[in-house]
Amino acid sequence: SNQKTLLKLLNQVAGILSPTDLTNNTKKFSLLKGKLPWPTNGRVKHEYGSWRMAKNIKWQGMLITANIGEAVRSIHHGRIVFADYLRGHGLLIIVDHGAGYLSLYAHNDSLYKSLGDWVEAGEIISHVGNTGGQKYAGLYFELRYKGEPQNPIRWLKPA
Repeated sequence: SNQKTLLKLLNQVAGILSPTDLTNNTKKFSLLKGKLPWPTNGRVKHEYGSWRMAKNIKWQGMLITANIGEAVRSIHHGRIVFADYLRGHGLLIIVDHGAGYLSLYAHNDSLYKSLGDWVEAGEIISHVGNTGGQKYAGLYFELRYKGEPQNPIRWLKPA
């Protein structure tokens, strides 16, 4: 049900997004595959595509274990299209990078950006937490292109 709630939110966000100029003298997001910075320091606990507890759904992003309070940084220039609590995901930030690319950062302890704020690559947008029903601290990180989940590992710099 949490996954359905997130999908509903993403569809609503997509429905209200207007074409914006997100270039701001930065490279196109699509050209950065394998070159994006990690959103936080930590270790991958659950990988994209691995089975979740129930064994009937798969992870659509990855869960990075980290210490509470560890900085969470935007992976690329963009605009905040959601910054609030979402059941099952806790404190969640979604950044629109333009051309159909979104990055999601969930289970945060605190949010430092609000709806409509512009962010730069590497800018601190939140801190790692355990909100949304997590038993341990970590960041759930997801990338989407035109609403479809992408494997974040393929987009991030090798660890």
